[in-house]
Amino acid sequence: MAVVTFDTAAVARAYVEDTGLGWPLLVDETRALYRAYGIDRGRIRDVWGFRTWLAYLKEFSRGAFLKPLRADSLQLGADIFIDPAGVLRYRHVGDGPAGRPPIEELVRVLEGLQHPQT
Repeated sequence: MAVVTFDTAAVARAYVEDTGLGWPLLVDETRALYRAYGIDRGRIRDVWGFRTWLAYLKEFSRGAFLKPLRADSLQLGADIFIDPAGVLRYRHVGDGPAGRPPIEELVRVLEGLQHPQT
């Protein structure tokens, strides 16, 4: 597993230190990988719309606060799984910060990649 960011290497290192990320963090400042997988920039109304504010409100209620934006807040994120043979097995591009697949769905896909049915 790996995480890909379009931030600078310095910001990526700080992120790893802040979060204790245990996976490799790859830097794609040119966003070539993002383009290759069709991960575009979002529309303002989707990225900063009702669902996003609702998600942030939930975080605020847990005591988490927004950090200042350092990067392109309109760049969409994605969850992509590629098997060891290089075959794309799952792709979900969100329409904003709140547009993520359920964790149960991601776990199910990962388990299927680790234990393929024969």
